[in-house]
Amino acid sequence: MEFLIQHTWDSNPVNHDPLRILFSPGEGGLNMEVCGPFFNEPAAPAGQPGQPFPGLWDYEVVESFFLDSTTDNYLEVELCPHGQHLILLLSGVRQAFLQQLPMVFTATSTGERWRGEALLPWSYFPPNVNKMNSYAIHGSGEKRVYEALYSIPKEDIVEGQKPNFHRLEYFQSFCLQSIMGEDWVQPVSDLWKEKP
Repeated sequence: MEFLIQHTWDSNPVNHDPLRILFSPGEGGLNMEVCGPFFNEPAAPAGQPGQPFPGLWDYEVVESFFLDSTTDNYLEVELCPHGQHLILLLSGVRQAFLQQLPMVFTATSTGERWRGEALLPWSYFPPNVNKMNSYAIHGSGEKRVYEALYSIPKEDIVEGQKPNFHRLEYFQSFCLQSIMGEDWVQPVSDLWKEKP
């Protein structure tokens, strides 16, 4: 299943080739492949490639969120073209209860493009995922650009509003079975057992 990020968070068209995200079945999880422009701005995080890096959202990054809209439980996945990653498990808006979890992720860049491949373990997904959204961020200071797969419609934007990727009401329908097969059943995760 492929998605293209073609708009900014506030519904303007992007001014470059759209970033592509591809989800496919993986061994024990969901494969997430990212391919798109490499802006190399801001500079790379100080963390080691292949390792979690806190605050990765302040760098060049692609993010995907997987939501159970009946509970507001969601998984946030952040991938950086320099090779760092960040996983957050959230129960309620911005209420992370686990983060910096390990993940297999590799990223390569060639000039003006980059490609990343990650395996998202099923144990990280909340039960009953039914919505998702994805984002791409790059640039620094006043030139920081926030892009969204499902952006906020122009008519909903109020003066002075800032980008906020945790606006769960703008996420759209998403079914893991459409990737894994109709008869596929999501494995139960111990990480989510104590959550509502």
